[in-house]
Amino acid sequence: MSVINFYSLRGPYAGFSNFSAHRVVMNGLTFPTSEHYFQAMKFEGTEYFEKVRQQKTPKAAAQMGRDRSLPLRKDWDTIKDSIMHNVVKAKFVQHKELTATLLSTGDTTLVEHTKNDSYWGDAGDGSGKNMLGKTLMAVREEICEEARSSDRTKALHTDTMDAVESPKAKRVKK
Repeated sequence: MSVINFYSLRGPYAGFSNFSAHRVVMNGLTFPTSEHYFQAMKFEGTEYFEKVRQQKTPKAAAQMGRDRSLPLRKDWDTIKDSIMHNVVKAKFVQHKELTATLLSTGDTTLVEHTKNDSYWGDAGDGSGKNMLGKTLMAVREEICEEARSSDRTKALHTDTMDAVESPKAKRVKK
C-alpha cells in the first residue's frame, strides 16, 4: 500500500495542510485559510467567530480556537468532523490546482504525519486517528464520483440527443 505523508507547507502536498494559503469562501464569508474557518466554527454565533476569522495567520487562528477560556460551542465534539469535511471539500473544489493534486494521488493513503496531533494527524508514530488524511481521501472519492456522475450525465444527454436527432435526420433525407 502506497502512502503519502504530508504536514509541511512546502513540497507538492503543501496544499493538503489547513494552514496552506488558500482562501476559502463558506456561507458567503471569505476565510484566509481552511484553518481559520475550522477554528472560527468553534465559536459560531459569538463575537469570537469574527475575531478568529480576522486573525493574521492560521497559527494565530488555531491558538485562539484552542483557547479553552473562550466559550466552545456545546456540540463541537459531535460536529467537528463534518465541519472539517465541508471546509476541506470547499477548499479543494474552489482551487482547481488543489483538485488536480488531490486527484493525482489516486488511491494512495494520505497521512497527516505529525507528532503534534493524534486526532487529525497520526501522532508521528502511526498511532493517531489521521482524521485529516481520512477526510482528504473521502473528499478525493467524492470529487471522483461527481466527475464520473457528470460524465454519465453527459453521455446520457449525448445519447438522448442522438436519438432525438436521428428521426429528424431521416425525415430530411426523404
